[in-house]
Amino acid sequence: MKLSVRFAGLTALAALLATACAPQTSSNSSSDKDEKTGTLRVWLFQEVGNAPKQKVVDSVVADFEKAHQGTKVDVEYIPVDTRAQRVKAAFNDPASAPDVMEYGNTDTAGYVKDGGLLDVTEEFGEWGEAKDTDPTAKQSVTVDGKLYGAPFYVGVRALYYRTDVFEELGLTVPRTMDELASTARGIRAARPELYGLVVGGAYTYGAMPFVWANGGELANGKSGSYASGIDSAQARKGIKAYTSLFGDDNCPAAKCAGMGGNDTVSAFAAGKAGMAIGGDFSHAAVEAGKVKGKYAVVPLPGVKSGSIAPAFAGGNNIGVLKSTSHRTLAVQLMERLASKKTQSELFDAMGFLPTFTDVRQQVAQQEPFVKPFVRTLSAGTKFVPASPAWAQIDSSLVLPTMFQEVISGKKDVAKASDDAAKKMNDAFGSAG
Repeated sequence: MKLSVRFAGLTALAALLATACAPQTSSNSSSDKDEKTGTLRVWLFQEVGNAPKQKVVDSVVADFEKAHQGTKVDVEYIPVDTRAQRVKAAFNDPASAPDVMEYGNTDTAGYVKDGGLLDVTEEFGEWGEAKDTDPTAKQSVTVDGKLYGAPFYVGVRALYYRTDVFEELGLTVPRTMDELASTARGIRAARPELYGLVVGGAYTYGAMPFVWANGGELANGKSGSYASGIDSAQARKGIKAYTSLFGDDNCPAAKCAGMGGNDTVSAFAAGKAGMAIGGDFSHAAVEAGKVKGKYAVVPLPGVKSGSIAPAFAGGNNIGVLKSTSHRTLAVQLMERLASKKTQSELFDAMGFLPTFTDVRQQVAQQEPFVKPFVRTLSAGTKFVPASPAWAQIDSSLVLPTMFQEVISGKKDVAKASDDAAKKMNDAFGSAG
């Protein structure tokens, strides 16, 4: 199968993760019915350039309806930016709810707390393909040891760099975070019109690899008993490493402190930076920019030479609503939508990275660009705390505020991380 990567569909991922928000009302209604015929309603996210995704889904639906006589599948594509309101309404009114839906993987814990998602632990365990699911992807559908869906696709970030600039300046690809910083400053010194490594004070998932690579954690514990880890000595070392990149010798604070992930990728694509931390989902934007044909991608280096910094495993899942009156059919459809065959086809159509380790290896062999992202995933990724509090922490910009306070000089790393930890712990405490 020839794979033509169309990564535009994943541009919605950054927005999805940045706006992760679980409904605040609770509906614990569940259906005791398990009807074997009738109409299954499905909500999937509307992508930028949705037609290729719809074509793959239409094929899955046609095969499913053929295999289940008397069953019809009605698919609706909903906007990502209004999904929180739609899902909230669905949880409160089961009659209007879908049977199966796509959701952001940072939404899992909140949706479980609100009683909206069906526990499919038993079915997942019996699903033959599930054994090849990436452990971090599986974690993204797990709350308190129970599974509430199937991973649909995953997205990670790596290091984009300008091959022409590196060749011109005689630079080698950095193999440690210290080398990354010195290389960035070298580029800025030799080419002052460029950012060395473009970074953003509001780019949480670009900053976290520095924290994780230095042994820090967002939080410690498990659902119901999380405590912030952002104020630990290891985390502070990572915060210092990241915030030290904001300065006239690399990425001036006046311009870079307010940047988010999309801003940094846009700057790189426009030819304004020697390096950037971007996702597999950033490929289309970079290819459409001025640096097309003049860049390469490698895993973001860790602290030790040759190591890979842990990356955030973003992405989406497919789940069944607790209120479904077609439990068996809905779970079967979830498995078909999240199957190896479908994920492979969605990679071909949209560039979505598969959540199955074996399928990822196959697509990497066929599409070389994917290899550094697959290597990053294979090296071990990180996920957000499986707590409904994360939506509050993320939407209230606790971590970007911390980074920006350090960058601006308003607070030192110790004070800023202490204050961020208190805010996180307040959120964990209020989540129950």
